[in-house]
Amino acid sequence: MSESEDGGSRRGALIGLLVAVVMLGAGLWLAHELTAASKLQDCLMSGRTNCNVIEPAR
Repeated sequence: MSESEDGGSRRGALIGLLVAVVMLGAGLWLAHELTAASKLQDCLMSGRTNCNVIEPAR
């Protein structure tokens, strides 16, 4: 194998890995947002009016 063929193979693998990491991050963010929206909807559907998220003081 020549040096140029080996570099192209690694470049493709790195691009694939980068795409996979970006997709994983986007999936985790989307899951978090959908969970938060679901909890808010559950609260509102139960008839409550104080469904704001209360952040604890640090």
